[in-house]
Amino acid sequence: MSGVFRRVRALAVVGALASTGVVAAGSGTAHADGPGSGSPWIVSVGDSAISGEAGRWAGNTNNGSSLIDAGGSAAYYDNATHTAEAIPGCHRSTAAMVHIGGGVNSLNIACSGARTYTQTPGSGDFKPGLDFYNSGGYQGQAKVLQDFATTHNVKAIPLLIGANNYGFADIVQQCVTDFLLSPSWWKDYCYDDSSVSSKFTAASVTARTTEAAGAIANIHQAMTNAGYNDSQYKIMIQTYVSPIPLGAGFRYSESGYTRQSTGGCGVWNRDADWANNTAVVKMNQALTNGAVQSGVTNYVIQNDAGAFNGRRLCENTVGLLEEKGVANWTQSNAPDLTEWQNQIRTVSTVIGPYQVQESIHPNYWGQLALRNCLRQAYNGGNIRGGTCTHGTGKNANGEPNMSLT
Repeated sequence: MSGVFRRVRALAVVGALASTGVVAAGSGTAHADGPGSGSPWIVSVGDSAISGEAGRWAGNTNNGSSLIDAGGSAAYYDNATHTAEAIPGCHRSTAAMVHIGGGVNSLNIACSGARTYTQTPGSGDFKPGLDFYNSGGYQGQAKVLQDFATTHNVKAIPLLIGANNYGFADIVQQCVTDFLLSPSWWKDYCYDDSSVSSKFTAASVTARTTEAAGAIANIHQAMTNAGYNDSQYKIMIQTYVSPIPLGAGFRYSESGYTRQSTGGCGVWNRDADWANNTAVVKMNQALTNGAVQSGVTNYVIQNDAGAFNGRRLCENTVGLLEEKGVANWTQSNAPDLTEWQNQIRTVSTVIGPYQVQESIHPNYWGQLALRNCLRQAYNGGNIRGGTCTHGTGKNANGEPNMSLT
């Protein structure tokens, strides 16, 4: 723990594989499943933004947590019997975008806290990167994918990685700390703190781009090792959504502490502008430019950066349940009126069943919105890229209506 905001963390010990998606009927065939044969699978790799972190909560409220508890205590249970997490702390939500259904099996091997490279066990937690680490029962995500794809017909691999390489949790922590510990008449911004600005120098961005390129190349190599050629599958590169609005779009004043104590979005306007115009942009560019640098060609890009615009944390177009007169998350118009991004929770304010690591991640509505766009991108197996934007209302699956253009 540190200061007012504990770093987003996750336990990530890769063990038994278990799918939390809908398993397609008729998967038993006369021939063995494998590259190009058998029921189709879609397998997600990456970090908390794609693992489903915060997918338990549908909107935000400062009243009872039951009002927004869409997943219950089992929301992150992904073992074979749906009784516990296969890997404690990975938070592979049942609402995660990968579970598109429609006859497509899904496997989520992304893990909250992951970077492009594996962080080996020591005093901290094991976090599998997009590499081939394999020691003492611990495996990187590329190795897990390779083994799985050898005996399953993997058609698509949604991928989102890199924010933790930039130190996402440290950045959020610094920005909230600066907001809480400086007055509105003498603002201490985080964007120009050396601990933050050093992460976005030209040299740092180049290094993060190279790391992303290596991660994408590893995923491609895993599939090659499993017996696939490039025409048999695609890597579906996602981009990070903008989690907060520009400074002018907040519904809470900069004065006082309401922005954090009520909204859970304690960030100065200028830092919010920087987050949108620099941080999110650079993180996404490292990933998309890394794709080009990797030399891999069988990928598409799903641009999700603006998918939540109008539904972001503390944005003036949405609100907490109690601010919008929404009784609970099941109300039919809840996704049009409430936020799709989870509140930032500090150590001093988090109360179970909320968890600090869920802070500022796409919530239940956000996860389902991204799932809608991912299904459109999967396109019945004719995989395509595009830009994801929101509409209004919900589809037959209970997901926010989205467009991929």
